[in-house]
Amino acid sequence: MSRRMTLFCLTALGLGQTFAAKAEDAPPPSVPYWDNWTDSKGVTHLTKCKLTNFTFKTLAPHADPQWTQRAHEGQARMVVSIQPAHWNGGWHANPQVQWIVPLSGTWFVQSMDGTRVELNAGDALLSEDLGAVRDAQGHAGHLSGNVGDAPVALMITQFRDARASHKACPAN
Repeated sequence: MSRRMTLFCLTALGLGQTFAAKAEDAPPPSVPYWDNWTDSKGVTHLTKCKLTNFTFKTLAPHADPQWTQRAHEGQARMVVSIQPAHWNGGWHANPQVQWIVPLSGTWFVQSMDGTRVELNAGDALLSEDLGAVRDAQGHAGHLSGNVGDAPVALMITQFRDARASHKACPAN
């Protein structure tokens, strides 16, 4: 198959769609994620967002082109966390902007506005609840923990210099 007729298979990203088109005619993909952000009053919220603005390009001379999007750049570290069954993280704000992707198990996160979401393997959360202010109940940031009787493995990528947006993503 030529590069111009490459089959774009995005099911690994949880999109459940397959695109077959010429590279120049293929619609750019979008990838869903949850954003845990802090408003100007210090209250956190969870908003369903989409990564967009993908570029179709070759990343290496020997590879076919692929869709890429650089959500964050700069110094980062990756941590894999395996939380035992029934683990609970309590209320806390993250020390820096980070992406969290469950690798196995089901993990939940709840924002200060009461929104709670459960993330399964392959889901993604952008956690940028920096600047959260403790509320009357003593909650700041987010509550997180495991769902069910199994451990949860998380891949966490922390970005030293990334700045929190402090606003909801645009409506999609």
